[in-house]
Amino acid sequence: MKRLCFLLILLTLMPALASAWWNDEWGFKKKITLDVQKLKQDGVTIPEDAFALIRLHTGNFANFLELAEQGKDIRVLADDEATPLKFFIEKLDPINEMALIWVKLPKDIAAAAEPGFWIYYGNAEAVDAQDAGGAYDVGEVLNYQFDSSGVKDLTANANNPSEATTTNAEGGLIAGAAVFQGSQIIRVPEAPSLQMSPATGWTVSTWLKIDQPQQNSVIFQRASKTGGITLAVKEQTAYLEVTDAVGVKQEFAAQAIIAPGVWHNVVVVDTADNLTLYIDGAVSGTFPVALAELSGDITIGADAVGGRGFTGSIDQFAVYKVARDANAIKFDVEMQGAGSALLTYGEDTSPDSEEGGESYIMATLDSVTIDGWVIIGILGVMFVISWMVMIVKAIVINRVHSANKKFEQAFSKLGTQDLTSLNTEGTEQDEEEEEESPLLFALSSEHGTFSNSSIYRIYHVGVDEMNKRLRKNTVNNVQQTLSAGAMSAVRASMDAVVVRELQKLNSQMVLLTIAISGGPFLGLLGTVVGVMITFAAIAVSGEVNVNSIAPGIAAALTATVAGLAVAIPALFGYNYLGSQIKVITADMHVFVDEFVAKLAEDHT
Repeated sequence: MKRLCFLLILLTLMPALASAWWNDEWGFKKKITLDVQKLKQDGVTIPEDAFALIRLHTGNFANFLELAEQGKDIRVLADDEATPLKFFIEKLDPINEMALIWVKLPKDIAAAAEPGFWIYYGNAEAVDAQDAGGAYDVGEVLNYQFDSSGVKDLTANANNPSEATTTNAEGGLIAGAAVFQGSQIIRVPEAPSLQMSPATGWTVSTWLKIDQPQQNSVIFQRASKTGGITLAVKEQTAYLEVTDAVGVKQEFAAQAIIAPGVWHNVVVVDTADNLTLYIDGAVSGTFPVALAELSGDITIGADAVGGRGFTGSIDQFAVYKVARDANAIKFDVEMQGAGSALLTYGEDTSPDSEEGGESYIMATLDSVTIDGWVIIGILGVMFVISWMVMIVKAIVINRVHSANKKFEQAFSKLGTQDLTSLNTEGTEQDEEEEEESPLLFALSSEHGTFSNSSIYRIYHVGVDEMNKRLRKNTVNNVQQTLSAGAMSAVRASMDAVVVRELQKLNSQMVLLTIAISGGPFLGLLGTVVGVMITFAAIAVSGEVNVNSIAPGIAAALTATVAGLAVAIPALFGYNYLGSQIKVITADMHVFVDEFVAKLAEDHT
């Protein structure tokens, strides 16, 4: 039993735990998910050493001004919102509203039902938590991204170049790129961490773009005492120049073409007895060759003596001391490519919006135009007035109905000889009470037992009219009968009171009918004007897309929602109050008939 109770408590708390905010010092978060279905369609799974490239821009991120300086407040957490993930920022430009962030994905993310992670931001006091060196696996021994800081190895191995004459410029595949003009070179000195052994395999990966066909340009070259390898481009074809372990030179051409003006991914993988060349994630040639261990200097963009210079741009140059498989290579191509659509960006939320679900509502209200607010303001006044009328009328009608029932019970017990016994003396106070509003009667209890009863007021007038006529007809203290004309006069006086009571009960009900019929039309007016303004703005700007239309349309529909919010409660209230007034009306007419009938029995 205890275990069952514990389980029930845990299940109750699970939704709260799942939506718990990671740290209250951070003001915003955003969910980012991987499109697993697209990967499956392409026959790709998420590799264990995968990075996700987050591309933030105005289309998917609206809070660049909330970021702390240099993005030091950015934190990336796994889907459980508890496990921090390694990440680093390649570029952050709040002025132009663009950011590029690399995130090392968890090794078990592929097993998740909906692979994804969270970005937290919005804490000006936070300390920078980037860790590029710690993000890379030990198998990746060199990574140049050619950002604004120059040619620098981002891995923990610090394999920085001894010579770099290239120019880093904007316009790379991802942020910046190294620009080669035929005489530039990047030379990386040999280091223990850069050992490339056929026993474990190795991988060289890069993105390149040529502006025109190449004569015979070196992309990557490395040699050792007993062999070497060169990745080059001749015309529009990538090929490998290989000197194997026994000194035999061979040349292997790729099957795919390197088209000018387009970024292409080129990868070379060595696995013991084979070299495989990948172009844009697809195998472009597998060549049977056994290389010796490579341990000399690495050159990029030219050969060892600076010849055969490359003309074009290189980005994302990486060296691995392991042989990467085809799946990992294709995943990187799909993630890093210019048209990548593997990531889906969720809404930016804050603790308040997450708890109250107000993010969409507030975003819609922010887009409401001035004319829309005018309409909503008028509807707000109508909303308040209609609710005041309904509340006051409900109080009055319920108390009148209750008092009538009480008076009818007392009146039903009277005989014909006691017809006037319930009437109080006709004092000035009684006359004043007849003129007072039903609201005062309903809220005060100082006017007698039946002061709230509309039927009592009819009875009071009927008794007074009867007594006046009986006094005129009294001779020698002997009560005389009433004529048919006198009876009709008494009924007419009582009917007049019935009409006045109905006027009091129905007073201000017209305000509810105005709210019912006018509210939706005012809301529709606001919506039509809002839609007109939205399309007029689109016509002026020339930008036609969902992101430009949706906020204006949603804001315009807010006026219709406001109109319905006024009309619907007023409609229900009007129908309820109208039915209660009909009941009271029927009771008053029935009482007049009963009173006149008893009067006729006694005085005719």
